[in-house]
Amino acid sequence: MSAHELDARRMLCPMPVIRTQDKIKTLQPGDTLKVTCTDPGAKEDIPTWCRINGHRFIDIQEIENEIVLNIEVGKA
Repeated sequence: MSAHELDARRMLCPMPVIRTQDKIKTLQPGDTLKVTCTDPGAKEDIPTWCRINGHRFIDIQEIENEIVLNIEVGKA
């Protein structure tokens, strides 16, 4: 298991979800992905995408104008 990061700042919907999906395709089950973005829609979109696609949404943090979402990659 390893930790990875994705910078999706200044991207508007649906790009944070698309970039998250593309990055997760390159990872292994059990890896974690920290997604940093500025689009408020990602607070709903990424957790929903995780649930639909079998990944575990760990948590969300809002730090100033940034949204940080943590995901554990599930099995394909």
